[in-house]
Amino acid sequence: RINTSYQLAAVQLCFENVSGSCIKTSYSPTARMILYMFFGFGAVLAVFGNLLVITAILHFKQLHTPTNFLIASLAGADFLVGLTVMPFSMVRSVESCWYFGDSYCKFHTCFDGSFCYASLFHLCFISIDRYIAVTDPLVYPTKFTVPISGMCIAVSWGCSVTYSFSLFYTGVNDDGLEDLVIALTCVGGCQAAMNQDWVLFGFLLFFIPTIAILILYGKIFLVAKHQARKIESTSSQIQNSAEKYKDRVTKRERKAAKTLGIAMAVFLVSWLPYFIDSLIDAYMNFITPPYIFEILLWCVYYNSAMNPLIYAFFYPWFRKAIKLIVSGRVLRNGSSEMNLFSEK
Repeated sequence: RINTSYQLAAVQLCFENVSGSCIKTSYSPTARMILYMFFGFGAVLAVFGNLLVITAILHFKQLHTPTNFLIASLAGADFLVGLTVMPFSMVRSVESCWYFGDSYCKFHTCFDGSFCYASLFHLCFISIDRYIAVTDPLVYPTKFTVPISGMCIAVSWGCSVTYSFSLFYTGVNDDGLEDLVIALTCVGGCQAAMNQDWVLFGFLLFFIPTIAILILYGKIFLVAKHQARKIESTSSQIQNSAEKYKDRVTKRERKAAKTLGIAMAVFLVSWLPYFIDSLIDAYMNFITPPYIFEILLWCVYYNSAMNPLIYAFFYPWFRKAIKLIVSGRVLRNGSSEMNLFSEK
């Protein structure tokens, strides 16, 4: 009798004295503090890092280019992940309970999917932009203009938001999984079941643009390698001003393509394990242990914090913009006209 009462006391519920409450998984106080610090740091970095990217691009007129507007919109998706997804997922991951109501549970799931695919579609358009810029740098300004960049942004957001919200609000995601949903439903839970058809569709929606991006970046780096050799072979020869200008533009476009290629690689490393696991899970009767799923999920979330660090490491203009924003010099008259590029 004593042993039974001890076992009952050891089981913690998300909501005490509520019928059908989910069981709460407990961590030691030290482990909880470490997890909150790790997850919280990612959320703060995603919010403020991407806010710096958005502010820099929108404030400084020198940065008003089609590529940078795509980057600003991509940063907007990552900023929203840090603001509307990560803090709530942090509490759910550490406490193993959802305390924010059923309505926001569905919104949270929709936001998660929307911002993921928005990031992917932005990266896809950025790779097209970089391909045109590297292969034909002098004609590029007339091919990829600000209005075209705006259309790419609208398509990226429109498709991702429409797909995610229609999927989860119509309930087609769990068709055929009714028994599983009933078994897993409890007060304090927030899990979205996905049947095999929609998991496969979601994987293809990730996989096909990813393959297209990899092909484009493969071509970009082949062209960049050829251009670099050509420039080296002609550097010792006498060049006219037009040829020197073309070489300078080509080098700049190659550097931008390299930086954005690194951002793409980080995105793939963060997202691919999660999508592969989701696909395997759907066809293997959901065999992934909860802690593995949480690790993969937070690799995905942390991707939203990585891009500002990549830009800060590779873009001198971004480091200069950060200094101007943090010091408050952007509040001065005419600050938007400042020159952020050392070479002119």
